[in-house]
Amino acid sequence: MDGCSLNLTISALACAIAKGKTPSQLALLSVAFTQIGDALATIATGDELCRGSNNSSTDTIIT
Repeated sequence: MDGCSLNLTISALACAIAKGKTPSQLALLSVAFTQIGDALATIATGDELCRGSNNSSTDTIIT
């Protein structure tokens, strides 16, 4: 799937989720999905950093 198709799919999904929701419900869903996205980014970055490191387990990664 190319970037434009992915964008259209995500936008359509957002419209389907939003249908019939109040502004307060949409705000809550928005922050929940943002938090999920941030958590996934943290997991992906952490996995990449740990996989790419041959340091001992006592080393600390500071970002």
